[in-house]
Amino acid sequence: MLSRVADSIYWLNRYVERAENVARFVDVNLNLLLDAPPGMEQQWEPLVRTTGDQAMFKERYSEATAENILRFLTFDREYPNSIISCLKSARENARSVREVISSEMWEQVNSFYLMVNEAADGGVLSELHRFFPEVKMASHLFAGVMEATMAHTEGWHFGQLGRLLERADKTARILDVKYYILLPSVTDVGSPLDDLQWIALLKSASAYEMYRKCQYRITPKGVTEFLILNREFPRSIQFCLLEAERSLHCISGTPAGTWRTNSDRALGRLRSELDYLTIEEITQQGLHEFLDNLQTRLNTVSEKIFSDFFALEPVSQR
Repeated sequence: MLSRVADSIYWLNRYVERAENVARFVDVNLNLLLDAPPGMEQQWEPLVRTTGDQAMFKERYSEATAENILRFLTFDREYPNSIISCLKSARENARSVREVISSEMWEQVNSFYLMVNEAADGGVLSELHRFFPEVKMASHLFAGVMEATMAHTEGWHFGQLGRLLERADKTARILDVKYYILLPSVTDVGSPLDDLQWIALLKSASAYEMYRKCQYRITPKGVTEFLILNREFPRSIQFCLLEAERSLHCISGTPAGTWRTNSDRALGRLRSELDYLTIEEITQQGLHEFLDNLQTRLNTVSEKIFSDFFALEPVSQR
């Protein structure tokens, strides 16, 4: 497969998944505010802090108000990681490989972009509680259409690889939102308010029902372990890395447990470390520190995938 085509399919899926996860990311805070007691200070700046794009936000907006942050993350066309920008990039990548993807995939990503674009032109931030579920559902539809209508060859595996690495990164960031949305007092840890916040986080990751089927009580340790180390839940970090590694092995042609490329080695090492990690070790290290290191290593995996498969080597002159 041409590197240009593989790159476009990879990023098409990353951008669709990123748009969905930004919607989930903001939805965490909206759900937490609904459950917050009267008079509790609203905290919106942590959302920008956990994206790592504080500098760009400060350049474009004077104050970290709810309206400014919602607009920045959702409809700001100049911010490359906003929902509208992600869908624009996804659509352009899909357009460049229309001869490779199915017509149903193109139609879904195009209608997805038009839906978000119409909402952006309307500019009604008060309707976001309905808009974010629509974004999540449109992303699910795209993944389902791709699963059902595209041959599961190299191109499909590149798409899976992009989606799963993006999902692992954003699950880590959703957990980081809870770390940054500080409680009014340390005495609230373990209180009904604390429980409501963990429930809101699970619901924002579409994990609440599956978690309750596996666990009896909502506890920080239980929720964290479920979203990081569970091997069966599709949005857990461990599940994403397991499936991403399978797709990467199919692309590189290496059997499980071996490596041929730098990206095989980097992803395999990260996945295997999670295999033997316990939630107690994560807690001892510090949840924020662990998640921050994980995001850095996921970025390294992405860079090595680019070097192995997408980077064009210059032709040597003789």
